[in-house]
Amino acid sequence: MIALDGRPAHIYKICPRVLWNVAEAAGRFDGAPVDLADGYIHFSTATQVAETAARHFKGQDDLVLVAIDPGALDPAALRWEPSRGGHLFPHLYGSLPLAAVAWVKPLPLGLDGAHRFPELA
Repeated sequence: MIALDGRPAHIYKICPRVLWNVAEAAGRFDGAPVDLADGYIHFSTATQVAETAARHFKGQDDLVLVAIDPGALDPAALRWEPSRGGHLFPHLYGSLPLAAVAWVKPLPLGLDGAHRFPELA
């Protein structure tokens, strides 16, 4: 789903549940180790997130999928930058305020080892 201004309705973060629990206690998400090393929080769009899971979270259990309203983020901090194959991925330069989170859902592994995604909007 795309907002009237052309932005996707949500962008997504795959996160280990334990890291998300820390974020909820702190009132913000500062990033996973890879985010901290790169200097920004990595997100994916609805069309990118399954490939992100397969590439970077293969076989990992106890993950959550976090849906974020990009309109609730500082537009100067959210940048769309080329990554895999030149596709634009959303990157947040700064902490993710929990007020921008639309929902958090489990991201379980199926019997085939692939993650089972909820319906994305």
